[in-house]
Amino acid sequence: MADTPAYDPYDYPRRWEADVVLSDGQTVHLRPIVPSDGDALVAFHAKLSDRTRYFRYFSPYPRIPARDLVRFSTVDHRDRVAFVALLGDDIVAVGRYERLPGQDSAEVAFVVADDHQRRGLGSILLEHLAAAARERGLSRFEAEVLSENAQMVRVFRDAGYQVSREFEEGVLHLEFAIDPTEDSVRVAWAREQAAEARSVHNLLHPRSVAVIGASTDRTKVGYAVLGNMLGADFAGPVFPVNAEHPSVRGVRAYATVLDIPDPVDLAVVAVPAARVDDVMDACLAKGVKALVVVTSGFGETGSEGRGAERKLVDEARAHGMRVVGPNALGVVNLDPKVRLNASLAPKLPGRGRTGFFCQSGALGTAILADAAARGLGLSTFVSAGNRADVSANDLLQYWETDPNTDVVLLYLESFGNPRKFARLARRLGRSKPIVAVKSGRHAVLPALAATGVAIDESSVQTLFEQAGVIRVESIAQLFDTAILLAHQPLPSGDRVAVVGNSSAIGVLAADSALATGLALAGDPVDVGAQAGPEDFAAAVTDALRRDDVDSLIVVFVPPLAIPGTAYARALREAALADANAKPIVSTFLAAEGIPAELAVAGPGGGPGRGSIPSYPSPERAALALSRATRYARWRSAPLGEYRRPEDVDPREAAEIVAAALASGGGSEVELTDDQTRRVLGCYGIQVMPYRVVARAADAVTAATELGLPVVMKTADRRFRRRNDLVGVRLDLTTEDAIRTAYDQLREVSGVDEVFVQRMAPKGNSCSIGLQDDPSFGTLLSFGLAGMISDLLGDRAFRAVPLTDADAAYLVRAPRAAPLLAGYGGGEPADLAALEDLVLRVAALAEDLPEIRSMLVEPILASAAGAFVSGGHATVGPPPSRHDGGPRRLRAML
Repeated sequence: MADTPAYDPYDYPRRWEADVVLSDGQTVHLRPIVPSDGDALVAFHAKLSDRTRYFRYFSPYPRIPARDLVRFSTVDHRDRVAFVALLGDDIVAVGRYERLPGQDSAEVAFVVADDHQRRGLGSILLEHLAAAARERGLSRFEAEVLSENAQMVRVFRDAGYQVSREFEEGVLHLEFAIDPTEDSVRVAWAREQAAEARSVHNLLHPRSVAVIGASTDRTKVGYAVLGNMLGADFAGPVFPVNAEHPSVRGVRAYATVLDIPDPVDLAVVAVPAARVDDVMDACLAKGVKALVVVTSGFGETGSEGRGAERKLVDEARAHGMRVVGPNALGVVNLDPKVRLNASLAPKLPGRGRTGFFCQSGALGTAILADAAARGLGLSTFVSAGNRADVSANDLLQYWETDPNTDVVLLYLESFGNPRKFARLARRLGRSKPIVAVKSGRHAVLPALAATGVAIDESSVQTLFEQAGVIRVESIAQLFDTAILLAHQPLPSGDRVAVVGNSSAIGVLAADSALATGLALAGDPVDVGAQAGPEDFAAAVTDALRRDDVDSLIVVFVPPLAIPGTAYARALREAALADANAKPIVSTFLAAEGIPAELAVAGPGGGPGRGSIPSYPSPERAALALSRATRYARWRSAPLGEYRRPEDVDPREAAEIVAAALASGGGSEVELTDDQTRRVLGCYGIQVMPYRVVARAADAVTAATELGLPVVMKTADRRFRRRNDLVGVRLDLTTEDAIRTAYDQLREVSGVDEVFVQRMAPKGNSCSIGLQDDPSFGTLLSFGLAGMISDLLGDRAFRAVPLTDADAAYLVRAPRAAPLLAGYGGGEPADLAALEDLVLRVAALAEDLPEIRSMLVEPILASAAGAFVSGGHATVGPPPSRHDGGPRRLRAML
């Protein structure tokens, strides 16, 4: 009889479970192995080919003996860890590590079912095993691989680790450290992008579609969905599923999806919520690849609905499917090779090169109609409804490599993984502009709150700014900006010329341009109300040819004698003849969108590149142009490099923080002044030398040892950060002054202890702060210290990690920052020293997630450098990192 283990083999960290996307876009569920997996493990082993068994076990090993089965399926989840990849109830891959005796190294191995090889399971298992091993205190993996097992060797070689090899008697011995490297993270993100993009590609390029709940009743959702599918002339077969009718809308119907004789790639579910479970079972059995659930009655209805929604997504992912919805409007792909309208939207815009993601199903129909009215063509459209699975992040992954999409539009009501959004948007924004409306500033629908995380407004703004996302305040502004980006080139600078036939409107346009941060290239040009189309076009051409003009605003009021269409055609021809490709916006006949006379035909017959957008007012035209200009400036700015100071000691800093946490019982605790000083010192941030004394005589002695002049501060924390400096005495140079200052501080605070600190060189007082956003990560802020800056909130923010370009931005971004550059005749501060300080604090934040808040101040910035006089910090249990660790899909909350 087998011995009972001294551990619980069913007790594993639940955070180790994950749904993951494979390279073909389908999903599997990953979790640690447990003893009850024994039968499934035997079945998995039996299906392996002889070759695969030989590669894994170095012998034929036709069956698993009972003793080995117990050992394989019963692990301690610490020194012996194993993961199984599940597709439904079947194991399709197993990976495991076993700690080598007395070492911080483990032997790793995995095996993948023959018909699931080359789907990326090996690399995913390696990522998750390495993360679990690091968590358990291991630092290295070793593996024995037969030399002819090229596929397995490639998994280790391509993972991004530094692998050492030894070859002996046909066996390769591989060793590598498992701490993440720049290469391993880059490889993982590249694979994540390819896999998630593929999963969305499968959704938007189905070869066949089943409409489950297709109805003959015109009032039912299933009637509308099927009609829209047929009306779009989908390129593949459409299968209505209706148990009561042999045909729906003239198309043969099937009682269930299982009765459909052909494969089904996409199922659109339009049955009542109570029947979705049965439909789901049939789709799983059929092997459907993706679901669009337009049915409502899930997370938006309360806790019971959220439970049903979670079950729907869990089952779908476990069987390889992605889900759009529930409560979704649907998905659209206007590619002429696909022609997919799996949505409730009866009217679609024309074909274009703009992708649109919308969370709100209710707004989706109106948004599509508005896009059509303005002449904005779309490539693809996804309305995710409750966004239980497929989210904006998935679409960003897809659009990054979609050759049919040049501009991305987002209507967001909440974030599922804001940290990942920032990473993806920053990468995508370098090649394709992203325009976003973020609603839900003050209220979020329950269904979206259930699948999202809270993120405050300052964090949202930081996220968008750092990622280069063009944020707008309304759907109207979204389209104002989109039609410019979709049809006109980006401006190369902020100098704008104004040309029109009305001096009053021309001045209004110029005022609007200046108000939005643009620079005028000369006075507005007024051709006069009586000028003909040729004169009007000539003035436009002259403006476009000027070297001091980066973009052009054209304002036009129709004269009485000549039709406005003649002027529009003249403007269009002048723009097309522009060899310098400068963007043009217009206020033309008060039209909104792309008037036919200003349009250049695109590949789908709608307005294409070169079309000139028109706005009802000069203010809206100038605002759209200013947004495009700011985006172009961000896009052309250097990316920056992630630079990490070399003279740091993260291990000692971690020990200091751990000791502080232990003293506080694991809850949040404020570091002492000495602990803060030591942690900062570990990152090369030297606090000006100080002593803590409790007598006037000791203060004199300390001042002498430190060197005059000195500053004296009360140790009473109530007086920290007070702008009136009542607890501080500065520039003390004599013994009498020191004694007097001591007596005064003791009288003010009632506390004997004071800090005596060497006086830093005079300069502008600054501060660097860290604040932890539990959903977004750590934000680093910089500002000039003082009452006015605090009152006005004059601080700049960036999310950690920071590049050198981010650091340079931070120290120059506050409105008071010109003081550091010598404004008003002052001596410029050493900005490089401030940037170095910012990067050191950023490195500290990355290494020590336990630091929940920190303020380093005052920092005296002068030509002599940046001198830190103090700081304080709070530490606590580290927050979860939503974009850290091995690849995984976002879990339902």
